[in-house]
Amino acid sequence: MEQFLDYLPFAAAAFGIPQYLPQIVKLRRTRDIAGVSWPWATLTSVNNAAWFGYFALSAYWTALVPSSAASVLAGTLAVMLAARGLVTVRAVLAICCWATVLVTSYAVGGLIGLGTVLAAASIVQVTPSIWTAYRTAHPTGISRGTWTLVFGELSCWTAYGLHRSDPRLIALGITGVGAAALMLARTLRRPPAGRGLCGFG
Repeated sequence: MEQFLDYLPFAAAAFGIPQYLPQIVKLRRTRDIAGVSWPWATLTSVNNAAWFGYFALSAYWTALVPSSAASVLAGTLAVMLAARGLVTVRAVLAICCWATVLVTSYAVGGLIGLGTVLAAASIVQVTPSIWTAYRTAHPTGISRGTWTLVFGELSCWTAYGLHRSDPRLIALGITGVGAAALMLARTLRRPPAGRGLCGFG
């Protein structure tokens, strides 16, 4: 059993590497942005870049691929959403402040400092997505595929964090699993009669 748990990062990588592709493809195909959050995509890119540093310094080599893929693909999604006018000055300032917190946490506290802040990063990251999804009457732009993959990846990291007794990975995993479940639940609400179902891919 313990040997099986050691391979969980590989399973997490299988879920994590392509997880933002369904949302990118859906946005390109439908141009539907209803319920999709630009701050979420941008924070996901920033936080995964920070996680890349944390994983590298912690010698979690398997985790480098999904974290770098998530950072690049979420960044791509953020650019696509920005091109559709979803950027606000307030959101930009808030994200810049958060990036400063991440850099400062490592400069002051090293790996432990960065890891402590990253334990809360997932909450910061997913809050805009949940807020936007639940404030949008018909969030047809949300990709179920992306959030299903997020659920799978973070379930693996939760179990691996428990296995390695890493509270930061546990916090990341539990928060991400909860957020993914909420987002998937939100997409189950069908639009009223007469509206298409193209936004539920």
